Amino acid sequence: MKLDFVKMHGAGNDFILLDDRDGRVPWHDHILMAALAARRTGIGCEGVILLQPSDRADFRMRFLNPDGAEADMCGNGARCAAAFAHAIGAAGRVLTMETRCGLMDAELTEHGVRVWMPEPDKRRYNIEIPLDGTVRRGHFVHTGVPHFVVPVPEVGTADVDGEGRILRRHAMFAPDGTNVDFVTWRAPDRIRMRTFERGVEAESGACGTGAVACAVVAVETAGLTLPVRIRTTAGYELIVDGDWRDGTCTGLTLTGPATEVFRGTVDLDTIKPGDGIE
Repeated sequence: MKLDFVKMHGAGNDFILLDDRDGRVPWHDHILMAALAARRTGIGCEGVILLQPSDRADFRMRFLNPDGAEADMCGNGARCAAAFAHAIGAAGRVLTMETRCGLMDAELTEHGVRVWMPEPDKRRYNIEIPLDGTVRRGHFVHTGVPHFVVPVPEVGTADVDGEGRILRRHAMFAPDGTNVDFVTWRAPDRIRMRTFERGVEAESGACGTGAVACAVVAVETAGLTLPVRIRTTAGYELIVDGDWRDGTCTGLTLTGPATEVFRGTVDLDTIKPGDGIE
């Protein structure tokens, strides 16, 4: 089977986007989807996004991690899905998409794509986790998917792969695990972050839900102010804005670039299931 696809990135977070409004994509075959996402033997991405019909919104965004497993939502993926939907005529510049964690509004602006994010919840601040003879302190917040935010003096030297891999599967976050964001406060409204991403199982180029989690922690625990500008691993900027009410962030939006990289056609019959999977 041959499928047309578009490769996009949102602030360095890269995705394969597929128009599945006719229901042809075999997305239930997680091994095949993982092979499609594999960097050496497939197209390569940090997530596969399908646009599907919805009776509640302009379209449904179905998001698959690189391992082929479905995730509830992806912030940068939602921004790319909005841009893709507009480009193929599936939605206007102001739209609503259905996700596994509910409906999300989005808008294409002159500054990029803005999405209205799920309300953050399940906050647990000042968690202490023993790690290699020391204690790593961080903050947990759920922004559509779980995030453990770890403030560090200099994010550039953080052991994202080593510590991130351990914290991602720590018993504290069982059974589902968590994404792990290492963050450095730079100014009253600026931070830098790096993310060890669940499902990718490595450092990602950017993380939209992580940017929102870091902004929530920054404002609610460290005195930063909205809007917060977040510098991603890939060097792009994401902006998190919203309301500050009674010591809590609410009504948060995520804005940043959503860029088409290239278009192509892939023959699924030439991608052997299991290629690139350990």
